[in-house]
This record gives sequence, structure tokens and C-alpha cells, in this order.
Amino acid sequence: MSDQPQAPIGFAIVGCGLIGRKHAVGLGRIPGLALRHACDLDAARAADLAQLAPGCKSTIDLNKVLADPGVHAVIVSTLNASLAPITLASVRAGKHVLVEKPGALHAAQLREIHGATAQTGARVRLGYNHRFHPALQKARELIDAGALGPLMFLRARYGHGGRKGYDREWRADPKLSGGGELIDQGVHLIDLAGWFLGDFTAIDGHAATYFWDMKVDDNAFLSLRTPAGQTAWLHVSCTEWKNLFSFEIYGRDAKLAIDGLGGSYGIERLTYYKMLPQMGPPETTTFEYPHGDDSWGDETRAFINDIRLGREPTPGLREGIRTLEIVETIYQKSGYQVPIEKP
Repeated sequence: MSDQPQAPIGFAIVGCGLIGRKHAVGLGRIPGLALRHACDLDAARAADLAQLAPGCKSTIDLNKVLADPGVHAVIVSTLNASLAPITLASVRAGKHVLVEKPGALHAAQLREIHGATAQTGARVRLGYNHRFHPALQKARELIDAGALGPLMFLRARYGHGGRKGYDREWRADPKLSGGGELIDQGVHLIDLAGWFLGDFTAIDGHAATYFWDMKVDDNAFLSLRTPAGQTAWLHVSCTEWKNLFSFEIYGRDAKLAIDGLGGSYGIERLTYYKMLPQMGPPETTTFEYPHGDDSWGDETRAFINDIRLGREPTPGLREGIRTLEIVETIYQKSGYQVPIEKP
């Protein structure tokens, strides 16, 4: 980026719950930004978030937000069912959008948004913040430097144990969520797997409901393969009981193991296992990241660069569409009929 001062970028946040607040805090740490509107169907929640930023106005009226010429970018952090309609309206109004994962209930909605960006030039970034966790950033750095040699496969698990009444929350209602654990935490693993291995052309696996009394899945098991045969073997679960994040990447020369995401998932760490010429026990180096999660802020900084540099966001609509296509394939194979309306 240029060393010359940049014009302030006006932001709005639509959806003022937990994730919206994380984004508001992240925005507040970045100079040259102005949070102009906090928008939510719950007026009190919008007003509460607006207090985090001087001059920010709260509203329940999305049209008012999109009509403001001082708003250049919108962060959408609502329930899944509202993500695509709000993003589409924002793009049609010429606003850049950072939309939380999965971005839509199904891929067709993201394709419609992609068509709208061609008309307005708006940029859309998908909110897969896990790419910005420090251990995963370090993994990307090591792989790009050739430390693992050619990649062969990866194995990942992600899960939590739910909570009392979990099967009566919005995530258990397919009309609001689009599905269960696969479209909730599973999309993070699919996105990360694609980030490291590339596009998958062979998709297999199944989703199942083992424990929770709900119409959506509580476990999903995936086997994804690239044209070169590299494999991603993924399991996501909300019957994990103890929160877990484990992501292992295997190359011909070394292995990376990422464990934890901070908080209830445990200290985030990356272990690099380097194979020696004589093989046997590998040379082992461990990196720990105990200082909290700034992935939301780093994601927002990347979004600002998307806007200022006029570049295509990554992950953007292309990656979001492909991830949801994989989700839909697994749901169809597993007999889940998600009652959603086509755009």
C-alpha cells in the first residue's frame, strides 16, 4: 500500500450479536476507519454495539444504512438465513461486503451475489477467520517456504459439546441455519483444506444425527480429493463433549500439527515435525500462541486492503461457492432435505 494517507472508510455492521461485537472491537483498533451504523432487528442490541464507536448510529432499518453515501463497506454477521439477502442488497447498493461464513444457505445464493458484483464492482470477502489464526498463518508460511516438500494429505477434526437446549436453538432449525454441524464448523475445515490443497474434484462422506433431537446433522465425515489425489479427511462434531480443534498437514518431508484455538479449545500451538535423512524420530519444533485471538482484526485488515487495492478477496465468493457445493453434496448423499427457498 502507498505511504500516502488514505481516505477514511465508512463501515456499517449488520447483525450486532457476539460476532458483530468482535468485528466492532476489531474495527476500533484500525486507524482510518469509521463505524457509522450498527443495524439489528433488536434495537437495544444495535444501540449497545453503537456505543463502542464514537459517532456510530444505531438503527433497525437496513435501507437507511445502504442509502448512506458515507458507508463504503458492510460487515454482515446475522443468522445464516439473512446473510445472503443482506449481502445481495448491499452489493446492489454498491457497498463492499465482509459476510460471515457460510455466506448463504446454499451456493445458488452466492452465485446470484457474484452476478451482482459484476454490475457494481463491489468486493465480497467471506468471513473464514480461521485462516488468520497465527498457527494457521505459520503453517501457510512454512508450506510456502517448501518446509514440508510436496503435500500428500491432511487430517482435521473440529468439534464442541453443545449445551443444554442446543437442539432448540436457531442452529437446529434448517430454515434458519441451512443445516447442522457441517454448515456450522465443517465449512471452516473445508475452507482450510482447500486453502492448503486446492480444489477438490472427488467428494465423499456422510452426515448423521446421532445424539441431538433435531432435523439437522450433529456429525459429518468427509473424504475430499484433488485431481492429483491429495486427500483431506475431515470430521466435525457437536457431540465432542470437550471442545477440540486438530489440523494435521502431511508432506513428503515433514508434518505440521495444529492444536487448539485458544479459550475453551486450549492454547493454540503448531508443532513442526521434520523428517531426518536417516528417518526415525523427527526433529521437532513447537510454536505456541497464548496471547489471544486477533483473527477478526487481521481479517478486517485484509478486507480493507481488498478495497484499497481493488483486489479480489481470498477467500471470496469463488471459495464460498465451492465450500457450499461440497456441503450440499454431502447433505444430498446423506438424505438431508433442507427446506430452503431458491433465490
